Amino acid sequence: MRLGVHINRFNQGPARLAAELAATGAAAEEAGLGWLSVMDHYFQMEGNDRAEDPMLECYTALGFLAAHTSTVRLGALVTGVTYRHPGLLAKVVTTLDVLSGGRATLGIGAAWYEREHAGLGVPFPPVAERFERLEEALRVCLQMWDPRDNGPFEGEHYRLAETLCVPAPVSAPHPEVMVGGNGERKTLRLVARYADACNVLVPTPAEAARKFDVLRRHCEDLGRDPDEIRRTVVHLGATPGEGDIDAFTAEVGAYAQVGVDTVIVGAPDGDVPGWVERVVGPAARRLAEAG
Repeated sequence: MRLGVHINRFNQGPARLAAELAATGAAAEEAGLGWLSVMDHYFQMEGNDRAEDPMLECYTALGFLAAHTSTVRLGALVTGVTYRHPGLLAKVVTTLDVLSGGRATLGIGAAWYEREHAGLGVPFPPVAERFERLEEALRVCLQMWDPRDNGPFEGEHYRLAETLCVPAPVSAPHPEVMVGGNGERKTLRLVARYADACNVLVPTPAEAARKFDVLRRHCEDLGRDPDEIRRTVVHLGATPGEGDIDAFTAEVGAYAQVGVDTVIVGAPDGDVPGWVERVVGPAARRLAEAG
């Protein structure tokens, strides 16, 4: 099992942000992490702090990280389906994949943060429509990445006359598709039908196992092998500090027993490169040694 880091605060100040992000990428590589992500939001989540706090545009930040890393997988955790037209989203993720040498993941979900939509004038349809759009967006992206099918695409919410995507992604057959969310009836069924990976937010390995059992049943209904889907979880415990490495390693190591590939840990609001070096790196090495 591997560890990943999710960057969700950007409070270092504009003059320091670039250097801090570059250093975080270098620390992630040195630690052997399997994943490095940023949030895709217009405003900071109020659950983290204030909407008025700094928030970078996701894919610009990921492109910057791609230039300062060479091995770690990069993605959004996760893009809201309402944020970008799916044809543009496929092109953006393709660009990240090409420039990173095949390390891009399309992390996508149904979106939820109504304030930022209203704030910037972005339509925020009801939840049922957002899920309809999510399924169509997944279909659009997969068609954009199919060199045998250049369009058209005719959906209820999206209509594309051509689905040209040149250059093609470096990843074969396409960038990894990760659907994020806990919903058992809709979200996990979309994972089973379209995704290469899932991301769930659960407090315990037992709850993760229950979600994965639901996913397995959806896969059985669709005739798909559930082992084809990479399983990731977000660590919902406290951000580990330097004195917590033993307890943290034991806590997240338990997820390996239920088939989790990567546990993603939210970064602290502060010295992220130093935290990765002093805390996450040693934990990642212990988990790798444990198998």
